[in-house]
Amino acid sequence: MSDLYDAKQSTRGDPALIRLLEECAFNAWPARQTVFFDGWLLRLGAGYTKRANSANAWCTTGSMADVIGAAETFYERHALPPVFRLSPLAGEEADAALAAAGYRQIDPTLVMTAPLAHDTRSDPTVTLQPEADAAWCAGFARANAIAPAMRATHDEMLAAIAMPKVFAALWQDGAPIAYGLAVAERGWVGLFDILVVPEARGRGVGRRIAAALLDWGRRQGARQAYLQVVAANTPAFKLYQRLGFHHAYDYHYRVRAT
Repeated sequence: MSDLYDAKQSTRGDPALIRLLEECAFNAWPARQTVFFDGWLLRLGAGYTKRANSANAWCTTGSMADVIGAAETFYERHALPPVFRLSPLAGEEADAALAAAGYRQIDPTLVMTAPLAHDTRSDPTVTLQPEADAAWCAGFARANAIAPAMRATHDEMLAAIAMPKVFAALWQDGAPIAYGLAVAERGWVGLFDILVVPEARGRGVGRRIAAALLDWGRRQGARQAYLQVVAANTPAFKLYQRLGFHHAYDYHYRVRAT
């Protein structure tokens, strides 16, 4: 586990900010279906990404044993493993209950925020489009090695984003070498799916496409930005630090031990 992640931080932070950013992130990465159970959101997205296929705490009030049982039944009914995503909204008791029930912790993730600079600039090598067309989806899927069986689900989820959004590609020698997605809401812009093809990494490409997305967000009226980065991804964490992002709070997942 990365030393960037502080397990205790996953139960701390400004509750109002956490709830706001959790709402924005749910809207930016919509599940196909969401079921509410006793203060938890059971998100379902045909198995594509844990974010869209996990139980998320929202306003916990009842028995965690009941929540675990309901989530297990729900996901098993849909032929998916039960996954719990634990932000600070879940609290320490929920995390402890899952650990006691045999769920192990995986993929600790940092949520980072930054104020937007007033002098952001567009990049002529970055194309921005309001919808993910077939070419963008196909290129991103190849670069991210999305399984063919998940392509339709991925494309449907992008099309389902209801908030202002933009899909970016950075081009070099007539071909895209980086991709990214930004979604704007309530004075914030969220960055998602920042991806640089392997042969172009280490050349500042990620910084350029992220900067272009931040510039778009500023033009949409955003004053602050947020993103989520897996704690083990040290190069990405350092990139975002250079762009002015700071650690706000953490979350992690729990899955059944095998």
